Amino acid sequence: MKPEELAAARDRVIPDVAAAGLGVLFCGINPGLMSAATGHHFARPGNRFWPVLRLSGFTPRQLAPSEQDELLDYGLGITNVVARATARADELTDEEFRAGGRLLVARAERLRPRWLAVVGITAYRTAFGEKRAVIGPQTRTIGTTRIWALPNPSGLNAHWTAETMAEEFGRLRVAAQLPDRRDEAGPSDA
Repeated sequence: MKPEELAAARDRVIPDVAAAGLGVLFCGINPGLMSAATGHHFARPGNRFWPVLRLSGFTPRQLAPSEQDELLDYGLGITNVVARATARADELTDEEFRAGGRLLVARAERLRPRWLAVVGITAYRTAFGEKRAVIGPQTRTIGTTRIWALPNPSGLNAHWTAETMAEEFGRLRVAAQLPDRRDEAGPSDA
């Protein structure tokens, strides 16, 4: 993708992949420029979201960002804390995160997923005012929706490998009572 195409994507909003009653609604921090330019969540090469979904058993094969709508078939969806696209998450203000948290609460109340999974502990802490939150299930709920804070799958997050992220995502999958779909993979997907 050309630099001018990425620059033109700044501040764009991409639609959620969501429906009522999902098992898990994953919540990114905000779309990056590659995601905004393509209209697909977690589209930047090097982002580990799609490989980690496969490694943790949420999907039977690694989906491409362009296949994001297939998540609905597995009881999964994607939204963001902050809707507008930026080159880096540190371009967002704390007020944008807090406003995004309020909108996220309204979205969860409307869609009622079993779990809201925020990928990025700092985004969760800021959006929900929970300064001491740690990775894992949270005590806060939104109606009947439970919340889980997950590590940020960005390739810039060197604290977590794809394998250790997959372990944490897998813990969420078990808590959400979703099947381990790795067994559904065909020979070419293994």
